[in-house]
Amino acid sequence: MATKIATFTVTPIAPDVVAQLRHRDDAGREPLLLVDESGGSPLRCCLRASEPGETLLLASYAPLRRWAAERDIDLNAYDEMGPVFVHPQPCGGPAHDGYPDELRGTPRVLRAYNEKGRIIGGLVLDPDDDPEPAIEQLLADPDVVVVHARAVVFGCFTFAIERR
Repeated sequence: MATKIATFTVTPIAPDVVAQLRHRDDAGREPLLLVDESGGSPLRCCLRASEPGETLLLASYAPLRRWAAERDIDLNAYDEMGPVFVHPQPCGGPAHDGYPDELRGTPRVLRAYNEKGRIIGGLVLDPDDDPEPAIEQLLADPDVVVVHARAVVFGCFTFAIERR
């Protein structure tokens, strides 16, 4: 049996960015400290679901704005921001750089962006879908430079995906 080599990397919000968001979010506000009574919220710092009763921070985050700023790109209308959950203290990060195990089976929208930060494609992952073929399909387009996984219902950023 052959082992398939992953062609992409899944990345959470970078630890240095999470550290910034713990003090002031991308909307310029202090993040909200809360207890997730029922659990299941996707944590963007370690790419796992929260446990019932776990303490979290809710912050506004502008992932594409930060990506574009590193590349000196003006996003114009594509500059969007949304809520994300992170740990209030540093954590160990994700278990690996593949698709997060605990987030499999949850619906996601995959948005593909070009080098100017414009949306040029996308797919919806249903709970029964295997995410890897969908991601590889989007990354097969040479114009795609980054893919964002987002929640279907709320539209919130979950993680970024880039070619290895």
